[in-house]
Amino acid sequence: MKAGQEISTIFLLLRRVRGTLIALVLIYALSVLGLTLVPGPPDANGAVTHMSFFHAFYFVSYTATTIGFGEIPNAFSEQQRLWTLVCIYLSVIGWAVFIGKLLQISADANLQRAIRTSRFARAVRKLREPFYIVCGYGETGRLICHALDQLGYRVVVLELNGEHLAELELQNHIADMPALVADAANPTLLKLAGLQHRQCRGIVALTDDDDANRSIALSTRLLAPELPVLARASGRAAAADMASFGTHHVIDPYLKFGHYLGLAMHAPAAYQLLLWLTGLPGTTVERHRSPPHGHWILLGFGSFSQGLAATIASEGMPVTVIDLQPPTASSAQVSWVQGDGTGAEALLKAGVAQAAGIVAATSSDVDNLSATFTARELNPGLFTIVRQNNMGNRPLFERFDADLTMVPSEVIAHECLAILTTPMLAPFLRLAQTADWCESLLQRLTAQLGWEAPEVWSLRISAQQAPALHHRLNLDDSLRLGDLLKDHADRSQALLCEVLQLDREGQPSRLLPPADLLLRQGDQLLLVGRRRARSRLDLTLNNAHALEYVLTGRESSGSWLWQRLSQGKKTG
Repeated sequence: MKAGQEISTIFLLLRRVRGTLIALVLIYALSVLGLTLVPGPPDANGAVTHMSFFHAFYFVSYTATTIGFGEIPNAFSEQQRLWTLVCIYLSVIGWAVFIGKLLQISADANLQRAIRTSRFARAVRKLREPFYIVCGYGETGRLICHALDQLGYRVVVLELNGEHLAELELQNHIADMPALVADAANPTLLKLAGLQHRQCRGIVALTDDDDANRSIALSTRLLAPELPVLARASGRAAAADMASFGTHHVIDPYLKFGHYLGLAMHAPAAYQLLLWLTGLPGTTVERHRSPPHGHWILLGFGSFSQGLAATIASEGMPVTVIDLQPPTASSAQVSWVQGDGTGAEALLKAGVAQAAGIVAATSSDVDNLSATFTARELNPGLFTIVRQNNMGNRPLFERFDADLTMVPSEVIAHECLAILTTPMLAPFLRLAQTADWCESLLQRLTAQLGWEAPEVWSLRISAQQAPALHHRLNLDDSLRLGDLLKDHADRSQALLCEVLQLDREGQPSRLLPPADLLLRQGDQLLLVGRRRARSRLDLTLNNAHALEYVLTGRESSGSWLWQRLSQGKKTG
């Protein structure tokens, strides 16, 4: 298959059956020709008759296809009946061979792949709504696809493992998701998936292969440089390589969780606010106790633990590593105890009785749970952080109820959704980490909205996203931010939403802008609230009559007839 060219399944099928198809055509042609040459019964004058080509073709068409039999236009001669017997057996044999060939070809893997590819490309071409391309349908891919579907975005999926895509068909999604078993590192297949489609809004590379993710990111940068690229990386080297050619967002789940842990240690309110704002749709975020200061124990010293050890040590706290092999990196604040950590002996040597917390960070869920369970028995007040590698073990981790559970797939999903759906959220969270109002904001918002993950969205005051407000600002430049956040059904009721940030061209970002701030065309707003509040605010921003009522309290109808009737009632 050449670049930019789909496989033609019709021509592929014809090429496979051309031998039997030619044989079937020859059988029909020979049958028709024979009927025109074989002498028929004599006419009234005793002259020998012959069947015309039209009647011969008509007769062979309904006879050779086993529809029926009839002697037309006259009764046949013995010679014609004999030739008809030959035609019947020839056509039956021809059709039997042809149908058998079709059944054989239908089981051909290459043809099935061509049909699936053609069907997939056709489904992508027909998309008329904004969509994202997700490469890799593992645990992280499933979370992101489900969340994007719940938020109203279309998704196109490329996955190399056919068993993973089989699970996609079993999911109850709102909209269909075109999916193909294919190597997403192939640029041609990325183009088939809609990389250059005008409705494509971004691409997410979530495969387990760093080389494949790097290839996807590079292909996107070359073929569609305007699209945002989010790529998963499993180490600093891979992340640096992807960032070297301009990948927009490189996400290392281990490095990201280390950042979260450090944030939870020195700014717990900012950490809780981050978890709540980036929560997956439909989930409830529970507020846990903050990680204490003191001595920490790390079980295992892989790529995940090394970042955590550096994070904890940077907070000025000593760390003891339990591992079968000595750590390659040495530090004055990092000591080492040889062992697997699942038994009490190594834990006691590491000082678990006096420790403030423990991180079970091995690649085995059973070892992580076992070691943490033993450590909690030895020190009931221990702060526990457990790494969960397999989503299928979620019931075990929920039952254990650790203080923090690190799930790499969820870390990546949270970060991807925050970047894809609300680009303003990531800068806001970075600024909020150093603010002293996070605790009061978190308490105020959760008191109004609860701890279920809220709706977070951004909008620009423009003719496309807020036409009614944009037009109103042409007439009146004294509109205030607080005037908008009212219910268009009853303006005395405030909407369950709040503006977190306002960006204005040429000015620094305003965090938690006041209600009396004057709005300007082109302003960008970051809001948080409930879905009902978002839909009502959208109507206000797009409907001039709803906006008029929210701002002034005056009701007006969009119907010309109703306005005329209303004027008639007033004059009457």
